[in-house]
Amino acid sequence: MKNKIVTLLLVITSLAAYAQSDNSKPYRNFPVVVTLQFHSLSMPFQRMLSNFRNPGFGIGTEISLNGKHNWAQQVTAMWYRNGAVGNGVLFYTQVAWRPSFGSNAFGELKAGVGYEYSFRPTSSYKIENGKWVSAGHRGKSMLALPIGISLGHDNYSSSATYVSPFVSYQFFLLKGYSTAIPIVPQTIIQIGSRIHTK
Repeated sequence: MKNKIVTLLLVITSLAAYAQSDNSKPYRNFPVVVTLQFHSLSMPFQRMLSNFRNPGFGIGTEISLNGKHNWAQQVTAMWYRNGAVGNGVLFYTQVAWRPSFGSNAFGELKAGVGYEYSFRPTSSYKIENGKWVSAGHRGKSMLALPIGISLGHDNYSSSATYVSPFVSYQFFLLKGYSTAIPIVPQTIIQIGSRIHTK
């Protein structure tokens, strides 16, 4: 685990060292951001193949914080399916630092805050008046703290609609999962694209 974290930090540091912010291109706010999600209730970089059993989708947008491409505020709504721990919906916002490197490639480091509602995987029961009664599939809401990294390609055009495909790895800490386990980790792999319209 320590080796993976050290490797990740070295990659991020290398990207930052070679990062060049292209400030000459005006940013188009409010692109449509669509993602295919893969969810896992796990620590970062553990059991990564298990993510791909739990698909979902997301939609969002973003706005530049400085009129350029390198700082953005993102807003995302997503749904995921997870038969083992329950399906969920997640709403979150993140600040993203997006350095460019090479010709059209970019990286991202992002962090933020959100809200998750996680449904129970099966019907549950509770005691009422000394009898067990069904509580249904109702779940619970939790505070979510996401951090993530991304790599992508920005096929910029000043005169036409263009897309910027990317791959992200997100780590979330959920607060309030249960009294026995107050903080729970989850990971999400995202494959998506920003669609900038004319």
